[in-house]
Amino acid sequence: MNSKYILQLLQKIEKNKSITKDDAFFVLGLEKFFLPDLFFVASSVRRKFFDNKIATCSIINAKSGKCSEDCKYCAQSSHFNTKINTYNLKSREYILQKAVEENSISLRFSIVTSGKKPTKTELKEIGKAIESFKSFGITQKPCASLGLLSKDDLLSLKQKGLTRFHHNLETSRRYFPNICTTHSFEDKINTIQNAKDVGLELCVGGIFGMGETIEDRIDLLFEIKNVNPDAIPINFLNSMPGTPLEGIPSIETWEALKIITLARLILPNKFIKIGAGRLEVFKDNQSLPFLAGANGMIVGNLLTTKGRKPQEDLNLIESMGFVVNDF
Repeated sequence: MNSKYILQLLQKIEKNKSITKDDAFFVLGLEKFFLPDLFFVASSVRRKFFDNKIATCSIINAKSGKCSEDCKYCAQSSHFNTKINTYNLKSREYILQKAVEENSISLRFSIVTSGKKPTKTELKEIGKAIESFKSFGITQKPCASLGLLSKDDLLSLKQKGLTRFHHNLETSRRYFPNICTTHSFEDKINTIQNAKDVGLELCVGGIFGMGETIEDRIDLLFEIKNVNPDAIPINFLNSMPGTPLEGIPSIETWEALKIITLARLILPNKFIKIGAGRLEVFKDNQSLPFLAGANGMIVGNLLTTKGRKPQEDLNLIESMGFVVNDF
């Protein structure tokens, strides 16, 4: 009966119909025995919209720590004693050099800063870096994750050449106050709307495994669908020493695979990339997220944690019959 229901979900999507929240509860309630069925459905949907294309992106932690916000998962918050390396905004030249170094391994390069938002001076420096991509021979598309920006700030960055703005919702609207109290879920929605209003592409995802319920996971994915982003980063909590979420064990691999599959079914024609936590959750089985429907990954180092060697990820992509191609 369950296998038949799973195939009916595929048929829904093939007929351009949307799956419901009841369908989502069904997927996240499945037992491990149905893993092959989910892989088949998720891979079929991914192939329908993206063939064998996988997109890669890399990021730079351009400003680290000293953040005024109290996001309980984040090692960069000044509210917690995490003993990370903190520094002010890196220079334009440093940012561009890092982009040059990663130009051959990723299709997009995202400038990420800690804090609620950069200062006007910092925004100007970031804008200059984005504006210089072409003159430095950088073919990656410039992206940024810079906090709660105004419409004017985002328009200015777009005019400098910014192509995509990243702003995660992190968790469900209901659970958000348990994760952050210094800004609201609605603040995030407003920032996303600002980016849409100025015509930027959007990258909007979340973090799973922070103590949320199954319903929260489903609600988050449907909230993401409502804002209609171009890309959805799926992150899994890697609990950092010194944060309030320290000691929370990594989400089980099976649960993570169901979340990725559900994201593919809810957002069938969107770029779903795997970000933080994939090394901790999938360990030596880094191919599993792609069998579950993902079609992208962050390569190289993350913000305050090390990633895999980029060439290992590129080798994985090739070994699975995928090709790196943006869309």
